Amino acid sequence: MTEQLHGLYVRDLRVSFDGFTAVDGVSLDVAPGDIRFLIGPNGAGKTTLVDAVTGLVKATGSVRFGDRELLGRPVHRISRLGVGRTFQTSTVFEELTVLQNLDIAAGARRGWATLLRRRHGVPDEVAEALEVIGLASRADQLAGTLAHGQKQWLEIGMLLVQDARLLLLDEPVAGMSHEERDATGQLLEQVSRDRTVVVIEHDMDFLRRFARTVTVLHAGKVLSEGTVAQVQADPRVQEVYLGHPVDAGTAPTATEA
Repeated sequence: MTEQLHGLYVRDLRVSFDGFTAVDGVSLDVAPGDIRFLIGPNGAGKTTLVDAVTGLVKATGSVRFGDRELLGRPVHRISRLGVGRTFQTSTVFEELTVLQNLDIAAGARRGWATLLRRRHGVPDEVAEALEVIGLASRADQLAGTLAHGQKQWLEIGMLLVQDARLLLLDEPVAGMSHEERDATGQLLEQVSRDRTVVVIEHDMDFLRRFARTVTVLHAGKVLSEGTVAQVQADPRVQEVYLGHPVDAGTAPTATEA
């Protein structure tokens, strides 16, 4: 491992839109190399939290990746600090090949002189990413003809060639087959060896198999946090997801969950 692993540290994060508070004082620590799942009902603030981390929405509080404060920086500078994300809708260039998509993404890290210089062969970081995401045999295939899951892997590969050290993935297995979900989980386990991964997800089976830690958001706040087993056993989480009544006197606190 050539680079030090960094964690994500969020303190009292708040995001408001026209008087509505979408993220209401969230604090969380994502350890270096973690695969942290963010779950919660629709409107819980999951995507808005990631938007704040990546600079897409204004926020107050503090968001640090390693020793770098992210809040207040423009999107492109946050990206250059090693923060990358995917969206619910695929953003690959469908009319270009898999290799071309990765090469363009890798070009974001290269200077203009390097981009203008004619290269021979495939850059090392692109060749490595092709192997990691399992698309080496499809390098010359148009991205638009890939299966849904393969497009998601290509997007992750585009983050890898940009040397993203923090990957923020928004529902990466939505619409995938069981086989694709398993392959995606294995991919996340592989990339987390030298990166930190945060996943917004609704697929509970996928979460149970691949999450290392879980944060449950509800109404813009942290409701519960811990291992999968700890979160599943939290009466407050059961109430939010299943409608079970909760005895406030016996419900564990977020630090106990």
